[in-house]
Amino acid sequence: MKHWIIAGLCVIGLSGCATDYLIATTDGQMLSAEDKPELDEETGLIQYEDAEGNDQQIPQNMVKQIIER
Repeated sequence: MKHWIIAGLCVIGLSGCATDYLIATTDGQMLSAEDKPELDEETGLIQYEDAEGNDQQIPQNMVKQIIER
């Protein structure tokens, strides 16, 4: 019985390892990113992967804050 409890706790612990980010925009939207958003120096766009796994871009001047959760 103890093995099942330990295995369950391990699964729960590992599922929390993925880091999500929230991108707060200047118009009040909250965008969810799977990995840390990165700035493309050439275009000035913030690149991120959304919850469905799609690559997205947003202009840097539209980003108010990036929050790690």
